[in-house]
Amino acid sequence: MSLAYLAQEAATTTEKFKGFGAIGYGLAAIGPGIGVGIVVGKAIEGLARQPELQGTIRTNMFLGIAFTEALAMLGLVAGFIF
Repeated sequence: MSLAYLAQEAATTTEKFKGFGAIGYGLAAIGPGIGVGIVVGKAIEGLARQPELQGTIRTNMFLGIAFTEALAMLGLVAGFIF
């Protein structure tokens, strides 16, 4: 097999599955969206119960959001790769 043939075959394969990257990212964004909602909701509950721990709860909330959003970025990158 020549390199030109393999390149042409890869190009036609990519054309067939062109729209699946957007669908994949859309599906990958559902989980982190739900996760961020849960993290923020629980942080608000914690602040309502113990307002004196505001700094600690806020810091932990932002860490949780950052880790959850890292999953969304992973889904975005995977959509571009595949």
